[in-house]
Amino acid sequence: MTGKKRPTLLHAFIPIISLVTLLSLNVLVFGAGATDGPNQIALFLAAAVAGLISWRLGYNWEQIEVSIVKSISSAMGAMLILLVIGSLSGTWLLSGIVPAMIYYGLKILNPTFFLFAACIVCCVVSLATGSSWSTIATVGIALLGIGKTLGIHEGVVAGAIISGAYFGDKMSPLSDTTNLAPAMAGTDLFTHIRYMVFTTAPTLAITLLIFFIWGFTIDTSGATNTEGVLHAIDGAFNLNPILFVVPALVLFMIVRKVPAIPALLVGSVLGGIFGVIFQPQIVDQISQVVNDPTKSAFVAVMKSMAMSINIKTDNSMISELLSSGGMAGMLNTIWLILGAMIFGGVMESSGLLMRIVEEIIKWAHSTGSLVLSTAVTSIFFNCTAGDQYMAIAIPGRMFADTYRKQGYKPELLSRTLEDAGTVTSVLVPWNTCGATQSKVLGISTWTYAPYCFFCIISPCMTVLQAYLNFKIRRLNDKAS
Repeated sequence: MTGKKRPTLLHAFIPIISLVTLLSLNVLVFGAGATDGPNQIALFLAAAVAGLISWRLGYNWEQIEVSIVKSISSAMGAMLILLVIGSLSGTWLLSGIVPAMIYYGLKILNPTFFLFAACIVCCVVSLATGSSWSTIATVGIALLGIGKTLGIHEGVVAGAIISGAYFGDKMSPLSDTTNLAPAMAGTDLFTHIRYMVFTTAPTLAITLLIFFIWGFTIDTSGATNTEGVLHAIDGAFNLNPILFVVPALVLFMIVRKVPAIPALLVGSVLGGIFGVIFQPQIVDQISQVVNDPTKSAFVAVMKSMAMSINIKTDNSMISELLSSGGMAGMLNTIWLILGAMIFGGVMESSGLLMRIVEEIIKWAHSTGSLVLSTAVTSIFFNCTAGDQYMAIAIPGRMFADTYRKQGYKPELLSRTLEDAGTVTSVLVPWNTCGATQSKVLGISTWTYAPYCFFCIISPCMTVLQAYLNFKIRRLNDKAS
């Protein structure tokens, strides 16, 4: 076949229906184990269905393969970061950095205000660094440990952490998505950030209010004995304030715009060095090497960076908490991301995704319907293409002309892309963001998603303001 046919809506929906059906069956049959392989296979099989349809439409394998490779390439940076985060979590455990964060956090934070405080802390760190991933992989892990020790449901704690982290991912001028959205829409960075305040400020205020009120309803009767936890950590580790030099240095590098991969890699290596210096007893426990300090140090650091480790204490709950999968623990998530990007690549190769979006655009006549269509499209790409960058870039390119023709300034489009595309990515289990944060925190996406109030409210807020015509900027407005 030489001529290429235009896909119909039926063509476009068949792979998506196949994927949803397979994913639903996996959840019913495998439960929490669905992400350990079945969901990855579902993505591959759905991609195969999309490939067959593309072939029937006149596209050859070479064309489809180019689109797959391009799609995977767009997520390669995320997968490399994921590997480095796995390494960092291991060495920061070995060195006592994360246990020290938990130890001092338990001394400072009150259970009633913990969720509120955790969200605020992650807001500040992510705003300073521009990275939700780095925030969650560093202070987020420590805050999760503190929350679980205080007896707070892990999904709620993760919801507070992620809500704060994605606030910064959305608002920081250092964030890649905050730069990508205005670039796609055709506006400048700081106009985009200032305009997002109208939707982001009330969204964050509602989120913080929910966590503040929630804190007063927390029943801490099932909490672990805090004194026992403190004693177990203090007995197992040499808790030296110098340990905080490593996370402080990592955050400083990210604030200074050092790329995430080298910054996190430096943090990982320093974590291993600090482990050898300050935690020789933990090094020996991990390495199982006797009478050879040099070999013991080498083995322990390599193990902590590469594979699963678990540190034993006299408190069983803390021993369960003090574990890491290293780089190897991230491979299953990378497999999931690869499956999602392959599916997205095949769907994009023959215009199957675009065909669905074209139908959505037809409904965009009023301000409210246009913003709603954009938000739905961004969420749709988060679910089907499996990557937040595609959920911003593709709708941005598609809707830019429509917004201009209907008389709206480009910052309305860029804000909508962030309000819907950036923050909802973490709610999709097979999206690069959802898969990563689930693995880093060790919690199923379905467990934390209902409590990520900032991420849930954000697209609703942008659509609501559009329907109310609140602060909607038009090209004929005199004021900017």
